[in-house]
Amino acid sequence: MIDSQSFERLRSIGLTPAVIQELVALRHLCTEPALMRVTEVQREGISLHDGITEHPARLLPALRAMLAADGEAIAVGDWVLAQRNGLSEWWAHERVPPVNQLARRLHDGRDKVTRAVIVSNVDTALLVMGLDHDFSLRRLERFVALVQMARVMPLVVLTKADLCSNTATRVAQVQALLPPEAAVVAVNALAGDTRQALAPWLQRGQTLVLLGSSGTGKSTLTNTLMDSAVAVTGANRSGDNRGRHTTTARSLHATPQGACIIDTPGLRTLRLDGEASELGVAFSDIAQLAGQCRFRDCRHQDEPGCAVRQQVPPERLKNYNKLQREASRDSLTALQRKAQVQQWKARGRQARVRAEIKRG
Repeated sequence: MIDSQSFERLRSIGLTPAVIQELVALRHLCTEPALMRVTEVQREGISLHDGITEHPARLLPALRAMLAADGEAIAVGDWVLAQRNGLSEWWAHERVPPVNQLARRLHDGRDKVTRAVIVSNVDTALLVMGLDHDFSLRRLERFVALVQMARVMPLVVLTKADLCSNTATRVAQVQALLPPEAAVVAVNALAGDTRQALAPWLQRGQTLVLLGSSGTGKSTLTNTLMDSAVAVTGANRSGDNRGRHTTTARSLHATPQGACIIDTPGLRTLRLDGEASELGVAFSDIAQLAGQCRFRDCRHQDEPGCAVRQQVPPERLKNYNKLQREASRDSLTALQRKAQVQQWKARGRQARVRAEIKRG
């Protein structure tokens, strides 16, 4: 179906055997289709890469409507089958089912919860965090949970190592949060030796996505790994040293080493895309210890005989419970959420009554 020459050409932009397996069932959907990868998504169009050249293109209205009906949307990293029309314009006819997706949930503050896909078909997520005021183990736990729940391997990249005096201590703190097979690397994102430090993850055919908050150095790291100024960078705010949004869209770049990198805008809020029961993938230490609790339905709060509270740091357990509550709320139906609000109001009224009784 794809000859060796075509495979090598497309491998330069991240084609893997897993994607080819997903492609098999789609070959009958359009005649002589071209397999291309989405490198950027604009409001009205997309950019597609064929392994040699990037092309402007658009989605067929039928494909856009089908994805919207399923609560989906085209994302950077997706593979599509595309054809030219009579005017030599490229149109995407079909999306190859993604091997994996990184997505987050968006909540409108009322009843509507939507799913926003960040990227598709990635091998490694570079979780970028600065060793300055950006350093936060609790926020990092949230990012680690996001990628592990999507079955993507995390790699924590601590930037601004040249500005930190206790790098080794912070590296050890981060490593304690990660699964045994994951790694953490501290770098100066401006230095050329960063490419050597990350070389094991930059092999040909690999796709990496950079995730993190604003000002962590994602765009700087992208430029260093690309050895070219492909991403816009900017200084942090002078008042509080917090980052500014310089990257406004996700984009895929092929590195000189052979891997593909997807740069993303900073995420100020991050609600996990998954059920509460799936958090055990990211908090495996808590999941394993829960089996040793005295009570099978232990919530690890104030129950006696809780093995989790005895061995898990309070801050980590608090973050775990917070993520559990968020995931549970997001999975509620509109009627369940309305009933929950009514229950909270009833409890509030009861609390006010008790307070008035105490005041006499």
